[in-house]
Parts: sequence; structure tokens; C-alpha cells
Amino acid sequence: MIEKADLDAAIAANVMSEAQGAALTEFVRQRHQVAMGADEEHIRFITSFNDIFVTIAAVLLLVAVGALGQRVDTWFSALGVAVAAWGLAEYFTRQRKMALPSILLLLAFVGGVFVTLGAAIVKITGVDNVQPDTPQGAVYLGIAGAGAVAAAIAHWRRFQVPITVAAGAAALSAIAFAIVASIMGEDRNALLTAVSLSGVGVFVVAMRYDMSDRQRVTRRTDIAFWLHLLAAPMIIHPLVVMFGVNGPGMAAAEAVAIVAVYLIITVVALAIDRRALLVSGLAYMIFALQTLFKETGDVDLGFALTCLVIGLFLVTLSAAWQRIRAVVMPLVPRDLAERLPVVA
Repeated sequence: MIEKADLDAAIAANVMSEAQGAALTEFVRQRHQVAMGADEEHIRFITSFNDIFVTIAAVLLLVAVGALGQRVDTWFSALGVAVAAWGLAEYFTRQRKMALPSILLLLAFVGGVFVTLGAAIVKITGVDNVQPDTPQGAVYLGIAGAGAVAAAIAHWRRFQVPITVAAGAAALSAIAFAIVASIMGEDRNALLTAVSLSGVGVFVVAMRYDMSDRQRVTRRTDIAFWLHLLAAPMIIHPLVVMFGVNGPGMAAAEAVAIVAVYLIITVVALAIDRRALLVSGLAYMIFALQTLFKETGDVDLGFALTCLVIGLFLVTLSAAWQRIRAVVMPLVPRDLAERLPVVA
């Protein structure tokens, strides 16, 4: 992947002209399309099997550090994991630039900082079992979230792993949730609305990254992918809960509403050319269809029909993604469509 900042620096240093930079970008885009297909979302998870090997080793090491630290206290265990994750990233991320281990180590570092602060606050105050939807719990969550944001910023400046932006966005969302919880208390609808609006905010940021890299040849497309993956469940889950879904007792009308929401999400996913939105809402779609097909009175038949319908739906989307996009894109406002990926 070519980073736009590197191209700009090369142009500024007179290594190449602006025309040459544009030509190089177009060459890489076409080369990627030939190599992986024009309608693929290319996200780099592994470069070789060594990525998997290192990831397994890192997991074992972090688990060992956490288990040993737990003999002292939870905050000490989490701190040890965070420190170990940063140390491993200095080699495997900064020097070796290994994708999968870098993702793991980023999550371990930011998560370790979050748990460290949360556990330390609980230890200092001596209050256990604090719920996040109480004023006191909201304060704790906000402090831990602020620490996680700072950790994500520091990690980004040092290593620039694409998923870091999504981790920081998740921490910021936790702070927003904490603020709403401290004001509204246990108002369920207010808390769900806060989560959903945070998800919309993350989606908007993801779209800004996507629109700044329409050709999807820079690191920005990876950043956008992780943001979309975070935004989708934050938007969908509160909507589903506010529909009144109540588990096994879900009514047929509620199931139909979920299916309708999923179909709307499908249209949005096609327009912006991002399959991550569909994956995040898939569990709700399965649950809703299972409810509807239970009307047949045969549980096994209902399950089989659910798998059949969803399987055919996803296979059709996968096989004809760009052809279906070609039908959807004329419905998108022209100004917006011109900033979205071109239909291949």
C-alpha cells in the first residue's frame, strides 16, 4: 500500500513530479485490481504463515504475563500486558511490519491501559461491582476511556497500525456513553441512543477516510474498514433493542422490522462498497428469519429455511456485487456518488 503522505513528501523533495505521483497511484490501483479483482476489499491481515506463528506466540506470552500479574492485582496484570504489548510492537510492528501480530498487540495495549485504569480506580476507592449505567460507574468508565484514547494516540504516533483509529474511536464512544450515563442515570433509551449516535459518528469518520481514498490504494482504506466494522454493531444493536426485541418471545412484526433494517443496511453497504456492514448485522438477520420461519411449526425446517435464504442471499451478493451496485448507484445523489468507489 502507498501512503499519500509518502507520495506528497516525495513530490515536495522533487523526487517525482505531481504528474508522476498521480501516474504511480493509478498504476498501483490498476495492478491491485488485476491481482485481487475489482470488486474486492483488500485488507491485509497476514503476509505469511509467520504472522500466525508470531500471533500465537504473542498470545501465549501476554496470557502468561497477565496470569503472573494477577497474583498481585488486576490493575498490575493489565499494566503488565500493556507494557509487554508495546515492547513486542517495537519489533514486530515497527521493524517487521507484521499485520496480524500488530493488530493483536494494538488491542492488547489499548485494552490493557483501559483495564489498568478501571481496576486501579476500583482498588483506590474500594468499591466493587460498579455498573457502567450508574453515575459512579460512568465516571470510572469515562476516566478509563480517556486513558484508552491517550494510549491509542500514542500508539498511532509510534506505529500507525490502521486499527488504532478504530480503537481510539471505541474509547471515545465509551467516554460519550459515560457522560450520558452520568446525566441520565439508568434511562435505557437514552443510553441506547447514545451508543447508536456514537456509531453514526464513527460511520461518518469512516466515510471521510473512504472518500479521501476513492481508489482504495492507501492505508486510509484499511483505517476505514476497521471503523466501519466498529460502527455497524453500534448502530444496529441499539435499533434492534429499541424495536422491542425480547429474545425467544420476539413477535413476527419485530422480526419483519429487523429484516427491513438489514435490507436498508444492504443498500447502504452496496452504495459505499463495504461488506463489513453486512457481517455486523448478520446475527440479527438470522435470529429474525428463524422467528418468522418458526410459524411453519417445524423447528428443524425453520432452521434449514433460514440457512437457505441467508446463504442464497449472501452468495448472490458475493457473486454479483458490482452488478447489483450498478443498479443501486443511480439512486445515490450525484455529488455523493462521485466521491464513492466507481462501479467496476
